[in-house]
Amino acid sequence: MSSRRTSAEDASVNLTPMIDVVFLLVIFFMVGSKFSEAENRVDVDLPASEMRSITRAPDERIVAVNANGDVSLDGMPLSDRQLTETLRQQFAAYPGLRVAVHGDGDVLHQQMMDVYQAVRGSGVQQISLSARRISR
Repeated sequence: MSSRRTSAEDASVNLTPMIDVVFLLVIFFMVGSKFSEAENRVDVDLPASEMRSITRAPDERIVAVNANGDVSLDGMPLSDRQLTETLRQQFAAYPGLRVAVHGDGDVLHQQMMDVYQAVRGSGVQQISLSARRISR
């Protein structure tokens, strides 16, 4: 029978990768501890924040004037005075309120201007008028 010889080289374990990993961990924790010490020594005055609820601004409000001269705000019929008051309250809550005035093709120009003035009287600055071209 032949006996197998093992050399001293075969029996040893290469420790170089394990030593590299240990040194990297030691360096990582040393650097990390330096950061936490530096953070404790820095005096910072943090800004104060005001707690307000986050609300979405309303979509563009639609004021419609039908052929009879009746006015509605988003489908709800209102008088000119009610329209002005409702828009004034909404404008106070949302200064960026936008209003679009839509008129029927048969509405008199004066009726449209009366509604426009009612909207302007509420304080709303962003007003658009829509017109439809009628071909005859």
